[in-house]
Amino acid sequence: MSTANDVLTVAGHAFRSRLIVGTGKYRSYQVMVEALERSGAEWVTVAVRRVNLNRNEDSLLNYIDPHRYKLLPNTAGCYTVEEAIRTAHLAREALETPFIKLEVIGDEKTLFPDNQATIEAAARLVKEGFVVMPYVTDDLIVAKKLVDVGVAAVMPLAAPIGSGLGIQNYANLRILREQITEVPLIVDAGVGTASDAVIAMELGYDGVLMNTAIAQAENPPLMAEAMRHAIEAGRKAYLAGRIPKKLYATASSPLEGVIGRGMSR
Repeated sequence: MSTANDVLTVAGHAFRSRLIVGTGKYRSYQVMVEALERSGAEWVTVAVRRVNLNRNEDSLLNYIDPHRYKLLPNTAGCYTVEEAIRTAHLAREALETPFIKLEVIGDEKTLFPDNQATIEAAARLVKEGFVVMPYVTDDLIVAKKLVDVGVAAVMPLAAPIGSGLGIQNYANLRILREQITEVPLIVDAGVGTASDAVIAMELGYDGVLMNTAIAQAENPPLMAEAMRHAIEAGRKAYLAGRIPKKLYATASSPLEGVIGRGMSR
């Protein structure tokens, strides 16, 4: 299968890169800029409640080239439906985009999402014209309910935000991929290194969103480049189709016709 026209499409917007990168936790804006460039990402997330949205002042937004990157504002830090909805409206007004990465946190220690509140907030925001991409646990029923209310993508976690643990529930993510086909599935949270991103893509996920794994690496720009290659390799491996797993060996070369095989002395 050719990868020439293989793009990530969300609500009619196409992206060559399947890596979405966060903009928080970097040691400096300069490090962030270099990491974004080397990641190859075309879409970056911005935490609306933690960023100065006034570009006339010193703001993170001044370091993100609007001609190169599409902004995906998120509702990080919101713990109620009303907080998330207010933040989404602020993002749409200030950043002039209907896209919103919806987060409604249910537990302060784990930062696990409140799935029920997320479904409620998503339903309201969709009705108000937002393109909603919710962060949720790896729960099939929740994902189906979100698809039913009209979200543009579903973003299940691999592990707790910022933990770097990688994919912890392989089976659930496989089930989600098999049953959720109406919208893109994007792994969000918990990636620690390049192999985690490869696994997510080899499962058939449409993309991966990450922040801490790059921003808190010893060398963020180099890790960003590694993640870029990991996403590309994992996607190509998925499209290529891996061989079945078998318990016993299979010779790489056929044995028929081998000199001396089957001959009696």
